[in-house]
Order: sequence, then C-alpha cells, then structure tokens
Amino acid sequence: MTESKTEKATLANGCFWCTEAVFQRLNGVIEVQSGYTGGHIKHPAYREVCAGVTGHAEAIQIIFDPAVISFRELLEVFFATHDPTTLNRQGNDVGTQYRSGIFYHSEEQKQQAEAIIDYLDTEKVFDSFIVTEVTKADVFYHAESVHDNYYNQNPNQGYCQIIINPKIDKLKQYFKEKLK
Repeated sequence: MTESKTEKATLANGCFWCTEAVFQRLNGVIEVQSGYTGGHIKHPAYREVCAGVTGHAEAIQIIFDPAVISFRELLEVFFATHDPTTLNRQGNDVGTQYRSGIFYHSEEQKQQAEAIIDYLDTEKVFDSFIVTEVTKADVFYHAESVHDNYYNQNPNQGYCQIIINPKIDKLKQYFKEKLK
C-alpha cells in the first residue's frame, strides 16, 4: 500500500468554530485546527485576537489528502459557506479578526485562489465583489484547546444552533457527495 501525500490549507472566513465544523465533515480532510494567523505579535491569545489588537485572523489550518479532495474543492466550500464580499465581517462578528482570507502555502495554491476569485467576480456569483485577501501563509498559532472540536462538543449551545447549523445545512445541501 502506498502512503498518500497530504497538503496544508489555511483559511479564514469568520469565527473558527464555524469553519472548523464545516471542513471537519469533508471526505479527504484529515485534520482541522483552529488558530490565528496574519498578525503582528507572537503567540496571541483568544482574548487579544477577539479584541482586534493583534492583527490576526481567526483561521483554520487543514491537513488534507489531495487525492481525495483538491485545494480547489476546499475553496469551493470556503466560498459557499461564508460571505466573501463583506470586509472584516461575518454576520454579527465584526473586526479584522473575522476577515476573509486564503493564506497560501505554494504558488499553485495562490494561482488557484486568484483564479477562483476572478471566476466568481466575472460570473457575478455574489452581489458585490469578493474582498477575500490572498496572502502567503505565515506562522499559524494553534488556538487554546477549549476551541478544538467546539461545535461537535457543544452542538446544543445557542451560537452553534443559530450560526453554525445553517452552515452545516448548506454544506449538506450543496456538497453532499463530499461528506464523510
């Protein structure tokens, strides 16, 4: 048996509780970690990031098997499960820490991210232009362990039911064939 090669993707599209829950459900995704990237201080803490003083985005880092799910497919889910046209905002979450961002790990990922944004804008898939930043991946700081697997451990919590459940429902509706 041959060992499959894995790749890494780092995405920011609002609260990492939401994004972790979405991407954990995809076939080919091996691991999803919540954390912080794109900021200007070392080892930020949740409270600092939420206050918007570190420059970091709440993000997820995904380890995936590209033989099962491609980076392009991850980006399709990414764009379908958040609003990439609102600058520094996702729903009630406001601030640069909730910005939409693709933090690429290779030139190929950068090209794919730019190509899908160009396509979505050209085809006017959204009512406004996409404001998702495409930035070279930098240090990714794993969030405090209380954030790990948050939705799966707290499905009855109000935030999970009101904010995350609709994202999971959309995932099931549009990407059923990609689910575990």
